[in-house]
Amino acid sequence: MIHPSAVIEKGAIIDESAEIGPFCYISGKAKIGANCKLIARVTVLGETTIGKGNVIFPGACLGGGPQDHGNEFQEGARLFVGDNNVIRENVTMHCGTPKGQTSINGEEPEKMTTRVGSNGMFMINSHIAHDCVVGDDVIMTNNAVIGGHVRLGDGVILGGNAAVHQFVRIGRKAMIGGLTGIGRDVIPFGMVTGDRGKLRGLNQVGMKRSGYDEHAVKSVVRAYMFIFKSDKGTFEERVQEAKTKFQGNDIVAEQIKFIEEAMHSRRQVLVAE
Repeated sequence: MIHPSAVIEKGAIIDESAEIGPFCYISGKAKIGANCKLIARVTVLGETTIGKGNVIFPGACLGGGPQDHGNEFQEGARLFVGDNNVIRENVTMHCGTPKGQTSINGEEPEKMTTRVGSNGMFMINSHIAHDCVVGDDVIMTNNAVIGGHVRLGDGVILGGNAAVHQFVRIGRKAMIGGLTGIGRDVIPFGMVTGDRGKLRGLNQVGMKRSGYDEHAVKSVVRAYMFIFKSDKGTFEERVQEAKTKFQGNDIVAEQIKFIEEAMHSRRQVLVAE
């Protein structure tokens, strides 16, 4: 299942069910799981571990050194890719650095490591930088890019040519429009558009697809309007009041936890105009 033109360094671990197409290059420290298909001209560098069932298209380069001056060739830098992802042409995913991932609430960040989840689709020319943590079921559309130390929650969708600034978090099932630049954290289920992204509302379709009923969705919308649109008190005071006012709604609790983590870490959350 390995094409004779492929270059496989000694030490690489490749499951016998994997397919390695023409002109691929596999590092001696790489691990490639069951039923993966590297179609052609795929480059896997460094200590890169690729799970099972991934389909990787020509020109993709996984595990390259970070675009972080002075840390391009660190020993022990790693990239982990989960299962059943579709990785299209010319996608790049880089290893981590000694600086580590974004710390939340004082947690000890994992160093030297970039992690990508499962069941994602990474379209042509999309880029995942060093020290990122990307969840499951993420879609990055053509030319979408995320800077170093970014965290994408499960089910996030980045539109074409979207760009996410380093150290930013984007919460679960948030949707980012095409050509949008993101410079602050985005709440779970948030919808953001504009050349410099503005919070425009909530991904109500995503909530319903996640199994939340109409009553729960309407409650989330009311909480959103209270926290982000009301002129009552300060933003911080409205967040605290919403904890009691909308108690029992899982999504609201998730959003408030996300906001509190940002405030605790002295981060900025994208707010509605």
